[in-house]
Amino acid sequence: MATDMTLLWGSGSPPCWRVMIALEEKNLQGYNHKLLSFEKMEHKSQEVLDINPRGQLPSFKHGDVAVNESYAACFYLESQFKSQGNKLIPDSPAEQALMYQRMFEGLTFYEKLNAVIYYNWFIPEGERHDSALQRNKESLATEIKLWEGYLQKLGSGAHLAGPSFSLADVTVFPTVATLFRFGLSAECYPHLGEYYALLKERPSVKASWPPHWLENPKGQDTLKDI
Repeated sequence: MATDMTLLWGSGSPPCWRVMIALEEKNLQGYNHKLLSFEKMEHKSQEVLDINPRGQLPSFKHGDVAVNESYAACFYLESQFKSQGNKLIPDSPAEQALMYQRMFEGLTFYEKLNAVIYYNWFIPEGERHDSALQRNKESLATEIKLWEGYLQKLGSGAHLAGPSFSLADVTVFPTVATLFRFGLSAECYPHLGEYYALLKERPSVKASWPPHWLENPKGQDTLKDI
């Protein structure tokens, strides 16, 4: 069933990882995929532009249908394959509302993370200021504390929208994993640390773990002081 699907992706990209987790959760293994390099600017290649005019990854096709925005692709897969694999949208109105809320808050979370870890990538050298980076770090620290509080309120062993794994986890876990990859302390944020430890053992997450993280498990220490 997945053989008519194509995913162009980059290793360690949370938007790509979201789609890969969703595909695993819906038992859609066996799709066509190609790993591309951001460093070599392969995301701007004609192969990508033919699917995604923005020249971004992920670029995802199901037959003739292109769904490139990662959230849209996750919703699409759950909608089209509702009865297959794991159910990713809870029935309970309260859990469903919390799932949607956390998913879209997750976009802000991801944006604030990128503003710190990719500051030098996004900002030209002549326009960089230590004070701006420090402001970005403070903004990220405030955001992390918010998520730590969300998980604390839900209690041990919870997922982001309650007891069940949902699209909130599919979309936000890659951001959480990237925090720890870049040196966030689980001692400082024990609830996020527990959530990360719980989900990284989930089969869909293990199956889609970024290959270059497997090759070099150590990561970086950019966020060690946050």
